[in-house]
Amino acid sequence: MFGLGTQELLIILVLVLVIFGAGKLPQVGSALGKGLRNFKDGIKGDEDEDKTAKTDRIEGNSEDKKS
Repeated sequence: MFGLGTQELLIILVLVLVIFGAGKLPQVGSALGKGLRNFKDGIKGDEDEDKTAKTDRIEGNSEDKKS
């Protein structure tokens, strides 16, 4: 995972725990999860819009030829 070993991940976890404190850690994790979910949804939304735009262009071109 990103070239990080177990020791590096433990050090990062301890630093996060020291910076944010044990009480804020669940809130930080929740916010991080929501951010990642929104990012993924945004990427999926862009892909869907691209597919719709391509389909519209293809259908528009075929309708022009029929007229």
